[in-house]
Amino acid sequence: MRVLLVEDDARVAAAIRSALARRGVVVDWAATGHQALADAPGSDVVLLDLGLPDMNGFDLCRAIRDSGDVAILVVSAKGQVDDRILGLRSGADDYLVKPFNVDELLARVHAVLRRRTTVLAEPDGIRVGDLEIDIPRHEVRVAGEPVSLSRKEFQVLAVMAAADGDVCPRDRIIAEVWGETWNGANRTLDVHVATLRTKLDRPGLIVTVRGVGYRLHAPGPARIG
Repeated sequence: MRVLLVEDDARVAAAIRSALARRGVVVDWAATGHQALADAPGSDVVLLDLGLPDMNGFDLCRAIRDSGDVAILVVSAKGQVDDRILGLRSGADDYLVKPFNVDELLARVHAVLRRRTTVLAEPDGIRVGDLEIDIPRHEVRVAGEPVSLSRKEFQVLAVMAAADGDVCPRDRIIAEVWGETWNGANRTLDVHVATLRTKLDRPGLIVTVRGVGYRLHAPGPARIG
């Protein structure tokens, strides 16, 4: 597992790298956003601090997301709800507020990678109307045009699509995508669904079933591939 830590404070970076090294994880370090963009390709996980000297952390998150398929875990002192929501909307797979427990950080890293493996294990793709979900390639197209999604956005969409038009309960989506529940889990799911609706630009595709969950509404979801 290759981990890239993006952190401008050398002392904080050294402490995190040392703590993870004691747990058997070797961590590369980037002190600036531009260095992070250069080093992110090939990484499995990026641990991203938002307070960088050369660029906005949310912009960097979007740029890393657009540049390739890498898990992004924001690790930031910005702990307000609006910051967490913006981080997720910028493409982060998870968000951990400083100060944090290193064992929790490592658990979240493994959870992100585990969920990715679970969702991408499905060998086929799924088509819902003019929406195509290529599971092995982690790609989504609408009317033939590619749509850039974060890993968790993709996972939420894939879980709903796999229900073949049936209602997918909230607790099932949360369990399959995040692997756990917590205070605010439903709000986090709602944020991801809202972002999906915007990115897919297909009004009525994702239907809210109040008190239950979500379902995809389009002529017969069909397996492809």
